[in-house]
Amino acid sequence: MTDCVAEMEQTIDPRALRKAFGTFVTGVTVITTHDDSGNPRGMTANSFTSVSLDPPLLLVCVGRNAACYSAFSTTESFAVNLLHERQAETSAIFASKTPDKFASVSYDRIHSGAPILSDCLSWFDCTVHHRVEAGDHLVLIGRVRAFGTTPSAPLGFCRGQYASVKDPLPKGWMASHSMVVGYLIDADGHILLRSTGEEEWTLPNATTRRASTEPKLEGAESLLLKADETFLYSVFDTAEGDPGHLVYRARLTRQGIPQLPPGFRFFRMDEIPYGQILSREIRALLGRYARERQTDRFSIYVDSGDGGRLAMVDGTSQAWSQLHPES
Repeated sequence: MTDCVAEMEQTIDPRALRKAFGTFVTGVTVITTHDDSGNPRGMTANSFTSVSLDPPLLLVCVGRNAACYSAFSTTESFAVNLLHERQAETSAIFASKTPDKFASVSYDRIHSGAPILSDCLSWFDCTVHHRVEAGDHLVLIGRVRAFGTTPSAPLGFCRGQYASVKDPLPKGWMASHSMVVGYLIDADGHILLRSTGEEEWTLPNATTRRASTEPKLEGAESLLLKADETFLYSVFDTAEGDPGHLVYRARLTRQGIPQLPPGFRFFRMDEIPYGQILSREIRALLGRYARERQTDRFSIYVDSGDGGRLAMVDGTSQAWSQLHPES
């Protein structure tokens, strides 16, 4: 029986087998990491699959002949960027031998430090959970530490060419049209942030979307804000179909830095943990506020497809009833 099996394995044509494997329709990913010198490295791959939800695991396969094999074989973290239907060119760049593949794409670092493509269908930032040597490939099993997704159509691949996916967004998927209300709270030059777990931070949220004479924070209702010093600071989306964000700058009713409930912390302006804030929009917002705080001249940001709009706000606050007593 052993001899028969060995004989059957020897008769398999690798090229024919590759074609047969290629009939399985897959998505297209760009997997990324950094080498020992800190340089971003990446390659196109379609050998990707989810493994587990608890713990959150996925896997990718890296061929031994890949130019960046050594980087993936020793890294402690990597990212998987799923491409959307308009990224065939990006797929081709990362599948090529171009020396600087990242020169033509925008990317960010979210959790582990692995490059995350700014424009992609979905992304998963991972630490290495396990490595498995399997024939001519290295199987990397990653533990998902952060992720993001959009309702764009995926870039498909089948029989050696790109394929389109018809009607990719089922009705009701990511259909939220609500708004997330957050507060940028400044107390004596310190910014209040809320922990999201695993040493990650974001802005505190409001308890309700409705305006109130006593604005309160979710999870920290004892901290009252000055309603007459609460002003809109930023309006933005993180992805089409996801909830929009309204962020107000505000101050506490009491002077000084109060005792905080668990999960909240004040950071000095020069100690804001940008590397531990997952949202690049929130990181940009905090950086803008830190700069504007130096002159106490603030702006309002409104998101748009070409990068957004800023308008400076000058002058002190005045009650509407005082300006328009008959309204």
